[in-house]
Amino acid sequence: MKKCAMIGCGGIGNYHLEHLVQFTDIIELAGFCDLIPERAQSFCDKAGAGKAYTDFKQMYDEVNPDMVFICVPPYCHGEIEYETIRRGIHFFVEKPVSLDIDFSKDIAAKVKEKALITAVGFQCRYGTVVEPSFDFMNENEIVLVEASRVGGVPEVEWWRDKKRSGGMIVECTIHQFDIIRYLFDEPELVFTLGARGWVEMEDYDTDDVSVTAIRFRNGALGVLSTGCYATEGASFDSKITFSARDKRAVHKIISSFEVFEKAKADRIDVEGFVVKGDGGLGKSSGVTTYKQEGDAGIPCDRTFVEAVVSGDASKIRSPYEDALKSLIFTMACNESMETGLPVKIEY
Repeated sequence: MKKCAMIGCGGIGNYHLEHLVQFTDIIELAGFCDLIPERAQSFCDKAGAGKAYTDFKQMYDEVNPDMVFICVPPYCHGEIEYETIRRGIHFFVEKPVSLDIDFSKDIAAKVKEKALITAVGFQCRYGTVVEPSFDFMNENEIVLVEASRVGGVPEVEWWRDKKRSGGMIVECTIHQFDIIRYLFDEPELVFTLGARGWVEMEDYDTDDVSVTAIRFRNGALGVLSTGCYATEGASFDSKITFSARDKRAVHKIISSFEVFEKAKADRIDVEGFVVKGDGGLGKSSGVTTYKQEGDAGIPCDRTFVEAVVSGDASKIRSPYEDALKSLIFTMACNESMETGLPVKIEY
């Protein structure tokens, strides 16, 4: 049985632990590391297994894990990845993979050299609404993409400092940028405007709201709006709209996918619900709705674990090398905000 360890026992680590405890048929939860010893021990208690550490190198020495989940804040990447690669340990890392593109390019190159299995926490790629989204992209020519994600300021203190978190675009809305890349097309050019002044909070130094214009390589255009100014869910409707000339689709990440088109005569006032494939399908007056089923994080984590166990990484939808492109996409937006100029995307 393969041994699994975890570095970083905070909120996102707990999200993955909830999944990992369901996989003890194929893995042993052997070690948990956090700078706060009580947090590491709490993970051992929840898992009913493993040993708590405050030094990840000591954990590696004693546990000798086959795989590790790296669940640390964006500014903490560096030594952990280099040591993990040096020891030949397969790893799953939370997004964003770092705040330094050159560093992440080096990691991607070293991973390739060592032939390590990697995955990144873009669980949205594993949602049951992804398949019908792909079908829509394949069957229609998309002209315009409009996306949004608006929320509040996360409670962790490091998030408020853009130098440590990357800001709303890089730390949170990277999920939207990533799923647009995954479903639709790669970006060619971005131009981002940011603004501040609506969030009143101590030790806060990041953008309250931003708007990004995108040109895709296939010629289509996009606009993505995001912010952390909201105090209530009624503030904004977060979604991605893919617009063709005669219909549109609305993708709400790991929630729903709706196709809006002109109603056919035999569909007017039709109500009902049928099951198709792995998602719910409802029809009413030219609207087809698919609902997310289950927690997309479970297949995301399970796919990585099974890849390490089998040695076959072909089913992983977000390997490190590809996730790096989503980092480059979002960091280009930050660069555009800082310079006031368009930025060409170069992978």
